[in-house]
Amino acid sequence: MAEHCNVLFLCTANSARSILAEALLAWWGRGRFHAYSAGSRPTGHVNPWRWRSWSRCGSPSLRRAARAGVADPAALVGSYTDRSPAFRRAFQELESRIKVLTSLPLESLDRVRLQQRLDEIGRPAAS
Repeated sequence: MAEHCNVLFLCTANSARSILAEALLAWWGRGRFHAYSAGSRPTGHVNPWRWRSWSRCGSPSLRRAARAGVADPAALVGSYTDRSPAFRRAFQELESRIKVLTSLPLESLDRVRLQQRLDEIGRPAAS
């Protein structure tokens, strides 16, 4: 097994969810994972409100900055106060899934079992 795993987070605009996911994996993966983010239709700018969610959830600050089933908080219109709950919810969903990912025993999973576990992590939470 390689020293680390490369993980690409892909979302539509690459402005909020994928950036948050990249930063979360950099934090929780601490050297086991190299995280990257991209967008299928990148906007060319990062949503300025994504770090407010990060700091308000008590996570340590990072200098650097999603997954299917995580609603895009950047798609909402309104003030930060109006959009804040959506950013917080996306942050918490991503953090929960990334913690599960970083706890996987990668060195002992074959490709099929690893894919099954990744599929489980990627499924939207039941409402």
